[in-house]
Amino acid sequence: MASESSRKRLPFEPGRSGSKPADEVPKAAKPAPKKKSAKKPATVNTTAVAKPVVSSKKTAKAKRADRATTSIPQEVSDRMLRRMLVFSGVPTGLGILTFFVSYYLVVNQVVELPSYFVLLVTLGCFGLGVVGLTYGVLSASWDEERPGTRLGLDEFQVNFGRVTGAWGNKSEP
Repeated sequence: MASESSRKRLPFEPGRSGSKPADEVPKAAKPAPKKKSAKKPATVNTTAVAKPVVSSKKTAKAKRADRATTSIPQEVSDRMLRRMLVFSGVPTGLGILTFFVSYYLVVNQVVELPSYFVLLVTLGCFGLGVVGLTYGVLSASWDEERPGTRLGLDEFQVNFGRVTGAWGNKSEP
């Protein structure tokens, strides 16, 4: 596992400090439209200095570029999806299969199963499916060039450290 200072930061990984990137400009609030009054003509204040209006709206091209640098790359997203399907789909499929197998065993009087047994096994399988979703995301390699290992234990340690580090940074003032 690489130390925090020696590893390369990911493009979509949140920064260490709570500050925004320099190229991100906060949007200015739009002034409320003024109501036109027919009763009195508008007076012009000649002593007021006119402030230049700076448009803080980004062009569509700049927005797409920002979104591309902060979004998860397609290759990494596909890798996460495959792992989530395996680590969540298998236990969930087993949970559904439990219903059919237990029904067959009870109807054909192969074995007498208490109803709480079927409930507990099914809940256990569905619970593993939920845990598999999280493990599928965290065990995938978040580096585009490196596919990672089959079970993803090393990647899980690195990515879990990143997630807990991000939580720690948000809680600090």
